[in-house]
Amino acid sequence: MADMKIDEDELKEKLTPEQYKILREGDTEPAFTGEYVDNHDKGVFKCRVCGQELFSSETKFDSGTGWPSFTDPMNLEHVELRDDSSFGMKRTEVICKKCGSHLGHLFDDGPAEKGGKRYCINSACLILDKK
Repeated sequence: MADMKIDEDELKEKLTPEQYKILREGDTEPAFTGEYVDNHDKGVFKCRVCGQELFSSETKFDSGTGWPSFTDPMNLEHVELRDDSSFGMKRTEVICKKCGSHLGHLFDDGPAEKGGKRYCINSACLILDKK
């Protein structure tokens, strides 16, 4: 459940149509097209809608899947995990807990030495605050 009220009309003006479709309607950007797929800058990845700190660059890794991938969120209290059975698949959706925006999905194929989790997140959902 989102912690803050969102004015959807205002948000449609702030975001590109692609960003809105991904963040608010649960769409996914095409693989290997997002601005943070091959980005190796240090910093904190924040939610594009509300600015909530979500992922550290320290947990980002190259999964080869075409989307930014992280082993862990900065704070588990900042994300919500939901069952997602859309498109005939059983997945776990990752949501920003503060604003309720769709971020991506969680998979169990991440690096074993880091717990085996892969938070597969759309670049369109993130803003990198470089440190």
